[in-house]
Amino acid sequence: MNWDVAHKVAAMEAVKAHRDLDVDRDGYVDVYGALLRADVAGIARPMPRLFGVYFAPRDNGPGILLNASLDIVAQRHTAAHELGHHRAGHGTALDEELDRSRMWGDGSWPDEEKVAEAFAAWFLMPLPAVQTALAQIGVRRPLVPEHAYRIARILGTSYAGTVNHLHRLRMLSPAQKTAWLKVKPASVKAELAGSTVPGKAHVHLINTGAHGTTVRVDAGDLLILGNTGARFESLPPALQVPENAWGQLSLGEAPAAIAAEVTDAFTGTASATVHVSGAAGLLEFTLERQAPRVGVQSLWPA
Repeated sequence: MNWDVAHKVAAMEAVKAHRDLDVDRDGYVDVYGALLRADVAGIARPMPRLFGVYFAPRDNGPGILLNASLDIVAQRHTAAHELGHHRAGHGTALDEELDRSRMWGDGSWPDEEKVAEAFAAWFLMPLPAVQTALAQIGVRRPLVPEHAYRIARILGTSYAGTVNHLHRLRMLSPAQKTAWLKVKPASVKAELAGSTVPGKAHVHLINTGAHGTTVRVDAGDLLILGNTGARFESLPPALQVPENAWGQLSLGEAPAAIAAEVTDAFTGTASATVHVSGAAGLLEFTLERQAPRVGVQSLWPA
């Protein structure tokens, strides 16, 4: 089976899974909620060499084991990959490759792994969700690598996986895909933030398109205001303003915060507001803390 066939099979199965598991196709996909509704048991534990494991019904499943040492994005993708094994009726599978993006398109993948991998992309990035993300960032098609990175932040996916999927959706030409995959996410983050962003922290550009949305963050992530003259009006106490994230002084007024960092003290959800110059009202959005899952209860909340 080649990758084109795997994607055709996986795309159809993902649509069925969205329907059967009551998944909202218009935005961020709750893969853990879908697994719960599919009656697939789950646990996350640190594992040195594995992304995850799918246990088939004949091996006391269905269930999945995820690597708790992965970051949020890799865990989400792995969870969707294991759900793909389940939906396709595969046998027990150990997913050992810890750099899937490096092997994208490699013909050495077994057919079942190709289908599960393709399913993860179609399940997490259905076309309506991608279109919603494009509308949020204010473009009809992705034009620069930054757009792919921002779509990935909205959908909770990897940069490379998003670029590949945008090509599958015929939103990128083969030449664009090749060129954009050579762009390092770290360089996109640095350009958005105006400075180097440490480690695996992400950058979330907040502009008028974020009004009424939920921005999913983890500790270390940065919120950057994208509108000229914008300033944070209110922020949860657990977010801090970096020293270099203040606007210019203006006629005796205190400088306004134009960036904020999520600290580990932030949990749950909280609202935030932004004043945008010339706008009729405040820009309001919700922040939701997400962190790599570990154990049982944090994977499948009771």
